[in-house]
Amino acid sequence: MAEWVEEGSKAPSFTLLSDDGTKIKLADLKGSIVVLYFYPKDDTPGCTKEACAFRDRQSELTQQGVKVLGVSPDDQDSHVKFRDKFQLNFPLLVDKDHKVAEKYGAWREKNMYGKVSMGIQRSTFLIDADGKIAKVWKRVQVDGHDAKVLEAVAKLQG
Repeated sequence: MAEWVEEGSKAPSFTLLSDDGTKIKLADLKGSIVVLYFYPKDDTPGCTKEACAFRDRQSELTQQGVKVLGVSPDDQDSHVKFRDKFQLNFPLLVDKDHKVAEKYGAWREKNMYGKVSMGIQRSTFLIDADGKIAKVWKRVQVDGHDAKVLEAVAKLQG
């Protein structure tokens, strides 16, 4: 089982395809604070609620120089439909083979009604401007998560 990335360590690098067809490379975002969040599936209740919360806070996050990136194993078409349906205003990244989720420790064994399977554990990683992990939320409860992220961003800029 993959270990979680620890706070204070260097954020694992990645290059992933975005919903708009561009490639997003973590190294290109150096100098910005990045909120990298992993979610199980496009257009499901919890994931939609989480994405919409980040969407609604986007102007506050942008003012603080924060880039939000959502990551799931869904393909580009699925991301485009999800983005358009809910007017999401940040990139959704394709991690079909869940390699990036594994690097961060977000690909885990899940137990749903006694059925054990591997999947994305809803989690968020706050990456500082130097590319270090500033904060890790391992088992995100969607309600109020956006406020906690903004609080952590404010502390980071302290």
